[in-house]
Amino acid sequence: MAVTFYSYPNCGTCKKAKKWFEDHDLQVTTVHIVENPPRKETILELMEKSELEPKKFFNTSGRVYRELNMKDKIKDLTVDEMASYLASDGMLIKRPIVTDGKQVTVGFKEDLFAKTWLST
Repeated sequence: MAVTFYSYPNCGTCKKAKKWFEDHDLQVTTVHIVENPPRKETILELMEKSELEPKKFFNTSGRVYRELNMKDKIKDLTVDEMASYLASDGMLIKRPIVTDGKQVTVGFKEDLFAKTWLST
């Protein structure tokens, strides 16, 4: 199973998730989400496969989110517009995002990772 791990090296949550994968001897391909943010089409695909609300892909505690006043903007955006914003700046994206092309997790919750990534 090829798993892509979109992360930011300085992110504490990403570090915990990476350690979880290492502890379970699972190989992942790491993509630096700021240097190489996913393209809009990829984000739309991830949103669809995750079955999460599109706004769950936003890093709501991040500086860029606050600077762009996304809290007020997001409620009026289409899914397509949300994906455009996310693709424009990796710091807007909640991380890590992990996918094997079929399943997608956003953020890190140990129980969800175990359920999703140990059963495949």
